[in-house]
Amino acid sequence: MLDMDFVRAQFPAFQSPVLSSHAFFENAGGSYPCQQVVDRLTRFYTHRKVQPYGPYPGAQAGGAEMDEARTRLSAMMGVAPKEVSFGPSTSANTYVLAQAVRQWLRGSNAAIIVTNQDHEANSGVWRRLADEGIEVREWQLDPATGSLDPADLTALVADGRVKLLCFPHCSNVIAEINDVAAITAIARAADVRTVVDGVSYAPHGFPDVPALGCDAYLFSAYKTFGPHQGIMVLREAFGMELPGQAHYFNNATLYKRHTPAGPDHAQIAACAGMADYVDAIAAHHGFGGDALARNRGVHDLMRAQEIAIIAPLLDYLAGRNDVRLLGPRDATRRAPTVAVELDRAAEPVSEALGREGIACWAGDFYAVRPLQALGIDLDKGVLRMSAAHYTSPQDVSRLITALDRVL
Repeated sequence: MLDMDFVRAQFPAFQSPVLSSHAFFENAGGSYPCQQVVDRLTRFYTHRKVQPYGPYPGAQAGGAEMDEARTRLSAMMGVAPKEVSFGPSTSANTYVLAQAVRQWLRGSNAAIIVTNQDHEANSGVWRRLADEGIEVREWQLDPATGSLDPADLTALVADGRVKLLCFPHCSNVIAEINDVAAITAIARAADVRTVVDGVSYAPHGFPDVPALGCDAYLFSAYKTFGPHQGIMVLREAFGMELPGQAHYFNNATLYKRHTPAGPDHAQIAACAGMADYVDAIAAHHGFGGDALARNRGVHDLMRAQEIAIIAPLLDYLAGRNDVRLLGPRDATRRAPTVAVELDRAAEPVSEALGREGIACWAGDFYAVRPLQALGIDLDKGVLRMSAAHYTSPQDVSRLITALDRVL
């Protein structure tokens, strides 16, 4: 079992007089940063804030810490260091990747597949490739359940024209965990590349990329207990096949090839703190082995904790007839991101919960397409309550009590 006292001691927010006043259920919008990240960011701005890699001590130390972040995170995820790129956000990284695909497929009579289960960042940029004459096919969710059916995907790739599939590890409102390995296997059998939006899943366990089998995996460090950076794992074969999007003289370096924005030195260096945190949990709970093995063990601990703490909330919501739960009822099949359609506008409810000591929010969360496909009135929006592995059972009890009063 995850040692919750140890875990929560790693996060300054739980000792903050401002943040600790509320039970925090806005994790899908951005997690609390761990102490290891805060310490590294502070050290960089205090002792390393010069142009990195120069021939003097501060520059050398800064460059070494940036390299450490790439090396440590790549080892955790089972990929080569050159396959990990940093950018200003996942939306920006996805946009750049889409421009590379635009050039790659231009004039080829090719097709790509997107879903209507995605956050707009992994949907809109791909759909706009239709401007180049690239056919865009939609893998549609079930309007009753929100699920994606792999049988529908098999039919979509059957004619051999599809070159790319873009889909989420899980939706930020439906929260069902898609079987990425099974989906990428279908794609590989049809010679289709895969891009996975991991933003809504990675906070619940960093990915084992070889096990998932995808060609690209993107997520946001500010949702995985780190600074505001987008992280893109781009496997070498796919990354080098795509036309470069950065300075031409950097095209031979994979982690620079598709990152045209200048790197945020301090935030990249601070990302190593996320690996420090995973290693601290692993050591505390007795996990050994290499970085990937430690990451797998911590992933499983996090998921077990999240399943246990979110189940009472799902049980409570199932007992009400004035809410519609989006996604699976079973906690084992979903991330602990719980969105509900109410019998009223959702935003005033989130405001009322704020007065009850609950931090959550309401709206469409840039998931306009899935909400429309589920028949939800966008003017009403949904109430979203999102937990993480550091969420305590007491937080969930407090949320349920507040919901009882507000609803």
